[in-house]
Amino acid sequence: MERQGRPSILIAGGGTAGWMAAAALARFATGHDIALVESEAIGTVGVGEATIPQIHLFNAALGLDEGEFLRETKGSFKLGIEFDGWLREGESYMHAFGAIGRGVGLLPFQHYWLRARKLGLAKPLQRYSLNELAARTLHMRIGRRAPGAPEMPYAYHFDAGLYAAYLRRYAEARGVVRHEGMIAGVGRDGENGDIASITLDDGRELAADFFIDCTGFRGLLIEGTLETGFDDWSGYLPCDRALAVPCAGGGDFTPYTRSSARRAGWQWRIPLQHRIGNGIVYSSAHMGEDEAAAILLANLDGEAQGDPRPIRFTTGMRRRHWNRNCLALGLAAGFMEPLESTSIHLIQGAISRFLALLPHGRPSMAAIDHFNAQAAFEWTRIRDFLVLHYTANAREGEPFWDAVRHMELPATLAEKIALWREAGFIHREHEELFTEVAWFQVFAGQGVDAGAYNPMADAMPQAELAAMLADTEATLVNEVRAMDRHIDVLQQAIATRKT
Repeated sequence: MERQGRPSILIAGGGTAGWMAAAALARFATGHDIALVESEAIGTVGVGEATIPQIHLFNAALGLDEGEFLRETKGSFKLGIEFDGWLREGESYMHAFGAIGRGVGLLPFQHYWLRARKLGLAKPLQRYSLNELAARTLHMRIGRRAPGAPEMPYAYHFDAGLYAAYLRRYAEARGVVRHEGMIAGVGRDGENGDIASITLDDGRELAADFFIDCTGFRGLLIEGTLETGFDDWSGYLPCDRALAVPCAGGGDFTPYTRSSARRAGWQWRIPLQHRIGNGIVYSSAHMGEDEAAAILLANLDGEAQGDPRPIRFTTGMRRRHWNRNCLALGLAAGFMEPLESTSIHLIQGAISRFLALLPHGRPSMAAIDHFNAQAAFEWTRIRDFLVLHYTANAREGEPFWDAVRHMELPATLAEKIALWREAGFIHREHEELFTEVAWFQVFAGQGVDAGAYNPMADAMPQAELAAMLADTEATLVNEVRAMDRHIDVLQQAIATRKT
């Protein structure tokens, strides 16, 4: 039965996902009553401390001030992700945000670079990336730029727990009601099978028209109650364990995330104002927890601030992210290892799609099906991008890396690799998260060679091609020289207060 009065939405679980949803609904779903239930006794995974530039859209939509946001979350700036040892030990590349070189006419830059490389004229790809040149020298800028210089998109590193607390204050100030308590039961409507209420461990019953499941891996509503089903992707992404530990700051304060390949997985490094976030993601079939912990602790910048915290997961997603009157967000919707910092973006994207289809009464199947189709597309294409990092490796003689190098690929990824190998062609389908430039960088960085380039690139005289590359590099180098150090830009941003 539908409830009378203003429509109501109850968020089950807090953390980053719960409070992002609460803040967004408080800001935009002003005709709804919004409540959230969480327990202080339940911890959160909280390893998603790195983001991609789309986070600006979410923060701007809420009207958050950047300086305040950075102060409240102990954040720093991020220009890209360094992948160390992913092709082979001792080699690294960066997936940097922003443009790479510049296209001419109908062709993107990759075709001119591929031709120039064949002629022996091209320098390494990073020489044509403003973000990577700046990141490697620990510089950056916000806003201003010289004529002809490209934009410098950036994201953030931040403490996910502090971000959730910051958004909680935002949401509660705008009317979101928080209930403290453990979920002891879930009631369903006897007529239509929808979720009707949540019962807390103290006996309180909280009813609502719509429910958002942010209960983490457990998925108490979407799976425990609605039995939605789960698509297991461990055949493509076999890592199933992680250990996370913060450490004291040390070394360079880098404006980029670092992902370092290890014997049976990889290690992350995320610099924050007050500490460095670290973790190791690994396959339990190829490495034990004690060895993983030893590798993690041996590769920290400073003293560990606690014992490594274990996390178990299976990569994949719910078969329906929106089922009946329940939407799953965050880990309740599925798990994608944080290799490309997509965890928070997947929450943000789901919230945006949900707001576009915001139900007033009982949601229609047309809206639910549309949402799920978009979600499945986004998740599977991100999955493909992550798989590329693993399968395109030359770390021969290591069982884990040998296995992922020879695994059967998703058809969508196999097609993308084939088009690149055959013609240096990259197609971004519909609204895929990762652009042609992102795929270009990973193809090049992981040693996936293109056998050809578009012959239209031959129309440019060789001398003109060489001059274009030299001019592009010189423009970027000069732009970086005029930038300030990352730490100085960060300190200025933190000190800036909204008037």
